[in-house]
Amino acid sequence: MSQDTRSLRRRNIIGGADASGDAWTPNVNPSDTSDVIGEYARGSASDAQEAVAAARASLPRWAFATPQERADVLDRAGDEIVRRADELGDLLAREEGKTLPEARGEVVRAGQILKFHGGQALRNTGEVVDSIRPGVEVAVTREPLGVVSVITPWNFPIAIPAWKIAPALAYGNTVIFKPAELVPGCAWELVDVLRRAGLPDGVLNLVMGSGRDVGPVLTGSPEVDGISFTGSVATGEQILAESAPQRTRLQLEMGGKNPLVVLDDADLGVAVEVALQGAFGSTGQRCTASSRLVVTRGIHDRFVAALTEQMLQWRVDDARTDGTHMGPVVDAAQLAQDERYLAIARDEGGQLIGGDRVERSASGHYLSPALVVGTDNSMTVNREEVFGPVASVVEVADYEEALAVANATEFGLCSGIVTTSLAAASHFRRHSLAGMVMVNVPTAGVDYHVPFGGRRASSYGPREQGTYAKEFYTLVKTSYTAPGAP
Repeated sequence: MSQDTRSLRRRNIIGGADASGDAWTPNVNPSDTSDVIGEYARGSASDAQEAVAAARASLPRWAFATPQERADVLDRAGDEIVRRADELGDLLAREEGKTLPEARGEVVRAGQILKFHGGQALRNTGEVVDSIRPGVEVAVTREPLGVVSVITPWNFPIAIPAWKIAPALAYGNTVIFKPAELVPGCAWELVDVLRRAGLPDGVLNLVMGSGRDVGPVLTGSPEVDGISFTGSVATGEQILAESAPQRTRLQLEMGGKNPLVVLDDADLGVAVEVALQGAFGSTGQRCTASSRLVVTRGIHDRFVAALTEQMLQWRVDDARTDGTHMGPVVDAAQLAQDERYLAIARDEGGQLIGGDRVERSASGHYLSPALVVGTDNSMTVNREEVFGPVASVVEVADYEEALAVANATEFGLCSGIVTTSLAAASHFRRHSLAGMVMVNVPTAGVDYHVPFGGRRASSYGPREQGTYAKEFYTLVKTSYTAPGAP
């Protein structure tokens, strides 16, 4: 964004209008902390209540809108997002720290998601079946869930909001959207695009600010019918507890500790590239990151040496600088968390390669990629989600031990394997206790037209994305019809 953004102020959007606000939060560039992108409203509990009321008031209008109207709004918005990919990608890189190619790719993905669910609005099909009673017809249809709170993290500031909001709107729901405090810029732009695409007032409401201030309203109000959340396990469990008295429908995505198994027969070049991109792409700040590298003994030393060589060649720099492989950590608190886990790993016997503070001309939150070798699966770095550019290596004897170690976690979001054996790949796909399994591709790459989600502590509720999104955002109705009396 080329204007002087120090003077930029963006308000919450409630009932289709910019809401008044008295408190503001600076949006700071993690690549250069002297660069303030702008100031964004810090919402209050009363703002959240107003947004819930606006969503409830607009529900009848949108729930009974034609599928074509919903489809047209999403399609127009998707077109604009894709058209502005360079501009919005620059904003995303600037506020979150992804490299420009990654940021632009995420923006395009958001546009594709909007357009996909525009098509889904026209495909909300049901079924008609014969009753067991003569002359009675049975129709099974899907109707909107109602008012939905969408609460998103900072690591994918436009794609994750898009993949929650788009299906919500496609199936006739109204939304209160609370983005992470660290990335309000992309959130505001997404909502602005949708309202200018023709979304009726109040259908999509934006409440920025602290989860402590607005969260209890969005998760505890009896006027909220569903909550779609992506974030930490602790916050997800809190939402589960707060929403239980209202019996609110939930969709919770809460992280992972994802294994990548590398077998002796793997192509070494493929294994290194898959591990490198899966572990350190997007600064490792992905719930799908390959944070545990489970490597069999015959290839272990060669794999660690080759991965180390490639990893140490990555340039850590400003997210918007050409040639940057990895941008900064998102903020000082996350950087401190990453370094705390590295210290714990050393104290527990791990050998650390990389993981150093990086100095650049501008003050930013820079950390080089870190590989912890000589670990076992009981160590803290292999049990808890670090959420940074940190990967650990666990050496195992064979495939059987690799599978056991891969499954020995409370999480179950995704897993991967690198092998040239069809038998091993097929067995792993069937026996891995994860919601998504990748063979010879990074764990962190997913498509938008297929279901996303995991098992155990990683996920709760219906899957996200693709055609499966309707399982959360719609209610099933069964209707019986018989001819009237003659």
